[in-house]
Order: sequence, then structure tokens, then C-alpha cells
Amino acid sequence: MDHKQCGVEKTIKIISKKWTMYIIHHLFDGKKRFKELARAMVGISSKTLSQRLRELEKEKIIKRIAFAEVPLHVEYTLTEKGKSLQDVFSKMAQWGEVHR
Repeated sequence: MDHKQCGVEKTIKIISKKWTMYIIHHLFDGKKRFKELARAMVGISSKTLSQRLRELEKEKIIKRIAFAEVPLHVEYTLTEKGKSLQDVFSKMAQWGEVHR
């Protein structure tokens, strides 16, 4: 297996789980709170959203920012690593438009 295939496999492993790409896509617009993401993605359960956010945080794609307030205020934002996926998403969108 060559180096390029390993990179593709790693990328697919990180972003291929259901809802993950949608989460990243919504965060390209800027920071979002949990409820904002949940409302934007009709059909995702709170459990799945929480799980995907934890996975993306572990991969350093997103950053979780908690504010010491009552009630707890948590925001999610893309890291530089996460923002670097925007070119990948743009290419996928272009491909999808051309090959409808």
C-alpha cells in the first residue's frame, strides 16, 4: 500500500461515520452550540451528536469550549486541522454538482 492510500484511508476513517461530515460542514460557518447543531441536523439523536463531537474532538478536528455559567454554555468550533478540510468539502461539492 502506498503512502497516498494510507492518507485516504485515514481521512475516510475519520469523516465517514454517519453525521460526521454534516457536523463539520455546519461548523465551517463558525462556532455553534450543541442545540444549534442538533436543530440544524434533523434526525440526529443527542447521543449520536455527543458521540460524534467527542470523536472529532479526539481527532483534533474540533475544539470544545466550555464556559463556567449556569446553565453550562458549551461551544464547538473547528481547529486549524478541521478548517483544512474545507478544500476537501469544496472539491466534493464541485464533483457532486458536475456529476448529478
